[in-house]
Amino acid sequence: MSTTLEPAELRSILAFTVNLARTAGTLILEGSQAIHASSDVNEKKNSVDLVTQYDVAVENLVMGEIKKVYPTFKFIGEESFSAGTRPTLTDEATFCVDPIDGTTNFVHGFPFCCISLGLIYQKRPVLGVVYNPFIEYLYTGIEGQGSYLTRGTGQPQKLPLASPKPLPSISKAQIAVEWGSDRGAPMINEKVGSFLKLAGDSSVPGGRMAQSLRSMGSAALNFSMVAQGGLDMYWEIGCWPWDVCAGMVIAQEAGGVVTGSHDVLNAASEDVDPFKITSEILTGRKYLVIRGIPDLPNETGRQAQLRIAKEFYATVNDTEPK
Repeated sequence: MSTTLEPAELRSILAFTVNLARTAGTLILEGSQAIHASSDVNEKKNSVDLVTQYDVAVENLVMGEIKKVYPTFKFIGEESFSAGTRPTLTDEATFCVDPIDGTTNFVHGFPFCCISLGLIYQKRPVLGVVYNPFIEYLYTGIEGQGSYLTRGTGQPQKLPLASPKPLPSISKAQIAVEWGSDRGAPMINEKVGSFLKLAGDSSVPGGRMAQSLRSMGSAALNFSMVAQGGLDMYWEIGCWPWDVCAGMVIAQEAGGVVTGSHDVLNAASEDVDPFKITSEILTGRKYLVIRGIPDLPNETGRQAQLRIAKEFYATVNDTEPK
């Protein structure tokens, strides 16, 4: 393999990754069928963030196949990485994997969970595959080559599925938010305060009255749904690079933008693009995703996305994840 990943090489890696995702999906479905008859479910940090033997089994399967086909590639996985520290990224090709994103959904039989397989190269996400085996939705994306949804055995459909509409304000938006696994008072109070302002009407101080808030329990699928057009925005504090790496590529290739914390947005200037994915944003554990917005006579789509991001961050509270 060359020292740079050329478009044709990325397409070859994508084909491998899609096959791997489908194979892992079969194991996820087997686990789902077995888990309700099994007592082998352990707690990970607290009762909200569950880990099962299937998380580990899927990651081992993925890691083993990657090592056979791409032995020089590095690997970052949820189950093999020690929690509490940020992964160190290099310029080398690195698979970034969440074997089952939405583990709590998986354990409870709620079919909004997936395997998320991302590829990082030169410290930025360049390829993503997100597969929900329960409904057979396969999302794929390659930097500079678009993103697609394949349903079942059908043909890939380019994302977004329909031409995007204007987004005048967050009051017109359907927004995904998540509660996360940190339920301590400091974090939960900050999140509840933010949700109150996002959902509340003008009688709530700072209320924006978004059309709806959704909490579905899978970062990768939230990113993918923004790409598809089913969500206008997604915001979360506290998830990890393996939760978002693949989804970042899929969302961006569908015309969406991704940014990090309040500080990242505040540092934006003519010379600093707040929507350029840096290693700091990828590992920063604060993510805001906004769908594609069309150009209008008085405002480009990128200007509209920046305006929406500023309105959003003027509304919600910033806090540091554990």
